[in-house]
Amino acid sequence: RISNIRQFGGSQGRPSTGSSTGYSDLEEGLKGPQVVLENTYQLAPKDSQKFPTKKAEDIMKNVFLTHLLDSKFSSDTCKNLTTQITETVKTQVKAELGSNNRFKVVVLVMIGANFGQGARVASRCLWYPQYDR
Repeated sequence: RISNIRQFGGSQGRPSTGSSTGYSDLEEGLKGPQVVLENTYQLAPKDSQKFPTKKAEDIMKNVFLTHLLDSKFSSDTCKNLTTQITETVKTQVKAELGSNNRFKVVVLVMIGANFGQGARVASRCLWYPQYDR
C-alpha cells in the first residue's frame, strides 16, 4: 500500500517513500502504459454551437437602418458606405458569436440605384440545409 509507505517532510516538499529510489520512481510504476488517442472530428455542430440566426438578422437590420434610413443614392459614396456597412456587420456578428466559435462569417453588401430594374447575384458555396441557415 502506498499510503502506508509515504512519509511527509522531504527536502523538496514532496512526500518521501522511505526508499533511496525516490518518489518519482514509485509514481512511474503506478502510471502504466501511455495511451495514444486518435484525432476526433466533429461532423455536426452541437445544439449550443448553432449559429444564432435571429441575433444576426437583428444586427443587420439595425446597421442598415442606422446607415441607410435617410440616405439618398450617390455613386460617389456607395463604395465607402458598402465597406463601412460590411465591416460593421461582420465585427458585430463576430462579437455576438464570441471567441470560441467555428464559423466563418462572410458579409456581402450591394448598393444600387432603384430605377425599377432587377439585379441578379450569383455565388457558390457549400450549403448543408441541416446545419446552415
